[in-house]
Amino acid sequence: MGEQRLVYSRSMTPDSVEKAQGLLKGIVHRTPVMTCSHMDKRSGSKVFFKCENLQRIGAFKIRGAYHAIATHCSRNPPVGVVAHSSGNHAQGVALAAALCSVPAVIVMPKDASAAKVTATRGYGAEVVFCDPAERSVVAEHIAQKQGYLMVHPYDDELVIAGQGTAALELWEQAGAFDAVVVPVGGGGLISGTALALAHRGASVVGIEPSIAADAGESWRKGSVQHLQQVPTTMADGLRSLAIGEQNLAVMKKLVTDMQTVEEEAIQEAMFFVWSRMKLVIEPSAAVAVAAVLAGRFRNQRVGVILSGGNVDCPSMS
Repeated sequence: MGEQRLVYSRSMTPDSVEKAQGLLKGIVHRTPVMTCSHMDKRSGSKVFFKCENLQRIGAFKIRGAYHAIATHCSRNPPVGVVAHSSGNHAQGVALAAALCSVPAVIVMPKDASAAKVTATRGYGAEVVFCDPAERSVVAEHIAQKQGYLMVHPYDDELVIAGQGTAALELWEQAGAFDAVVVPVGGGGLISGTALALAHRGASVVGIEPSIAADAGESWRKGSVQHLQQVPTTMADGLRSLAIGEQNLAVMKKLVTDMQTVEEEAIQEAMFFVWSRMKLVIEPSAAVAVAAVLAGRFRNQRVGVILSGGNVDCPSMS
């Protein structure tokens, strides 16, 4: 049996995000929205943080993973699921599969965060390691060999709709925004966010590490641009080699701008949130914070999705 694709029979719309929100009710946390007066002063903006670092599995990824797996289980239950991920999608699929009572195999790069590997196994999934650039190939092989359902980390309509529920909640909790700023790797969060806010009048702005800026280049050129090797950015959740086709299709229509930040700015933003807000966020989440902290959204009401908080903690021994 080959890979089974998780695809709606109709095009993605803002309604698909609202329907996903209904399915996720009682499964994911309605994470809090927080503010920081010092951030407002530094940035020249009124900033609202959607704390997906406090979500189940410590990241927004459970939204898309559960929406995809649960929807498919209600239609044609798979014998198992397989996914490839550097960490947060891995944990999301592992937990979602456990909640849906199906086995899961997760393909992770050899250099994946130890905390994310431990958590993925803790949710009951089998972890298979490989070279970072071989993740998709290894996952495809497992899907074909075992007849498992592939749950793509971002290039999938069900996953995209689920990820968009974070922005929908943010809007419901804090009101209208001039701009909503999100980190971009494969494009699941930004395409879901853009769908969720399509009729709400806010600019949707994606932020990438400057050394992993393929999504912005793809958005500007109108076609998927591939990196030749896995980028070395500290934002390990944003190290995809290329943005997804379906993600780019949404972005071309609904995303306002794509920007980049340097590694030093990512680190500064992460420490700023740790020290000033007492929130643990990972470098991938800090990418969006860095752009706002730099004053790029002055005199605007800005929403920032803190995408995750899974970092390796130093040993106390």
